[in-house]
Amino acid sequence: MGGAVSAGEDNDELIDNLKEAQYIRSELVEQAFRAIDRADYYLEEFKDNAYKDLAWKHGNIHLSAPCIYSEVMEALDLQPGLSFLNLGSGTGYLSSMVGLILGPFGVNHGVELHSDVIEYAKQKLDFFIKTSDSFDKFEFCEPSFVTGNCLEISPDCTQYDRVYCGAGVQKEHEDYMKNLLKVGGILVMPLEEKLTKITRTGPSAWETKKILAVSFAPLIQPNHADSGKSRLVHLPPVAVRSLQDLARIAIRGTIKKIIHQETISKNGNGLKNPPRFKRRRVRRRRMETIVFLDKEVFASRISNPSDDNNNSEETEEERREEEETKPSELKPDPPVNFLREKVLSLPLPDPLKYYLLYYREK
Repeated sequence: MGGAVSAGEDNDELIDNLKEAQYIRSELVEQAFRAIDRADYYLEEFKDNAYKDLAWKHGNIHLSAPCIYSEVMEALDLQPGLSFLNLGSGTGYLSSMVGLILGPFGVNHGVELHSDVIEYAKQKLDFFIKTSDSFDKFEFCEPSFVTGNCLEISPDCTQYDRVYCGAGVQKEHEDYMKNLLKVGGILVMPLEEKLTKITRTGPSAWETKKILAVSFAPLIQPNHADSGKSRLVHLPPVAVRSLQDLARIAIRGTIKKIIHQETISKNGNGLKNPPRFKRRRVRRRRMETIVFLDKEVFASRISNPSDDNNNSEETEEERREEEETKPSELKPDPPVNFLREKVLSLPLPDPLKYYLLYYREK
């Protein structure tokens, strides 16, 4: 499933392509996609395919196509502080992107059938927290994963603001999925070969919208052949954060505000011209003819001697600017983790500094 957009050279180019094709339409979703490199969730030998708009499967490990994940993220209408349940959480890629939007006071739970995939997801989550600068740019709602069949969730579980199912849902299980939602909540799932958005508008009222045609493997039915009994899945409790953790969140948030204010002060009112290597001169052309030929567009320009002279001068000036700015483009400044630098510069004991940085290795 996928192939709706062109492949990218890197994660950012893939996101650019998804934006251009209108699969990514909101700033929150774009930020989340850019913050987590899709290739980090691939096995090393398959990373060459990470930026293609294609699904990937190896054994029990599975990733949907980027165009599908972006449609799912947009349909979920995520906001900070919401609760989210991911049925068939897989590698944790989607759950981690969702966690960047939910923030520190959200709830982020996942249910996955295969224990080896749960272990893989935990390794990828640990790698993200320890090595990615994105962890310090966002307040993260860390996902929690449990092993089990998502059709056997305990009936006394809490309901969620947002639910996503990453496998094809049979019509007979539609009501089961709906009952996982709070009133006002949104459920996104593949239902009868259509990615479907269902909003719970009341205790027994629903709005349904078909998003796009998809092809997902169906949900695996529970197998009670061994014991004859259901193996109920108990979701993680919604824990109250400790006072110590709340203090860490507040301190990190305050430091980020200080960094932001210092940046504004340093750059004045924020309206200064961007660095020269980011500026691009726009050359104005007057068009007299547009011809369509075999899906290609050809245009001819009205020309006169004065235009030719002006264009010659502009071309020479552009050439000089490009020569001046080549070193900057070839050697961009390395990214700076300003939060980490600020914390390490504070007059605090090292253990407290490391606590504020979540003991990250990078």
